[in-house]
Amino acid sequence: MYPIYLRGAARLATGQGAPAAADFQEILDHSGIVVSDPVGALARWQLGRALALPGDKTAAKTAHRTFLTLRKEADPDIPVLKQAKAECASLK
Repeated sequence: MYPIYLRGAARLATGQGAPAAADFQEILDHSGIVVSDPVGALARWQLGRALALPGDKTAAKTAHRTFLTLRKEADPDIPVLKQAKAECASLK
């Protein structure tokens, strides 16, 4: 799943929201493979970021909130969590 994640991250970095979202969704569709892998955890957050690019704020916010809910027991000072919270708050 790493190649798919990297392809999605590259597409996200170049502003290709829909193809990036498809890559991250593919990872989530096969979550049993990455059950304890950071790629599986980060794919949901990246999906939210990818969905926000073309303007699907509702779906983006849902993905961000799901990511944050699944990580509610994590240390709140983790930079990724701080960034995800800020991005979710900006999706109004």
